[in-house]
Amino acid sequence: MKTEKRVEDSRAEQIQILMPIHINGKGRLFGGKLVEWIDIVGGVVARRHCECNVITAAIDNLQFKEGAFLNDTLVLVGRLTYVGNTSMEVRIDTYVEDLSGIRKPINRAYLVFVALGEDGKPVRVPRLLLENESEKAEWQGALKRNELRRIRRIEGY
Repeated sequence: MKTEKRVEDSRAEQIQILMPIHINGKGRLFGGKLVEWIDIVGGVVARRHCECNVITAAIDNLQFKEGAFLNDTLVLVGRLTYVGNTSMEVRIDTYVEDLSGIRKPINRAYLVFVALGEDGKPVRVPRLLLENESEKAEWQGALKRNELRRIRRIEGY
């Protein structure tokens, strides 16, 4: 395993066309289905980075900005924003893509995953090589989100 990896090394993208089974009683994408897809994409990103199994430790900052409807094309894009010793924060952006390929953001989520060794215990993950200002800004935002998660744990939220 490498000791350091780039953000691009673990990037993942998933495409879905919304079918009737994905739609709720009000004609929109069922939010729980989107959360499932977000968790899968995030897990793929984390696994690619650490090259081992992972568990979802936290889902936060899940923001539904717009709805998605029957026959829409959904694109989920995941990438690492931060790594600790055994944990990784992953950002997943969800878009509705029109037939010309233009994407409109409908959701953003941040998830935290923990890398697990063969014994099921947390293991160290490779460092994250930040290559541009956008990646550095995401890292800084992740530090703030990590601190907020720490405070919520202490306060029992």
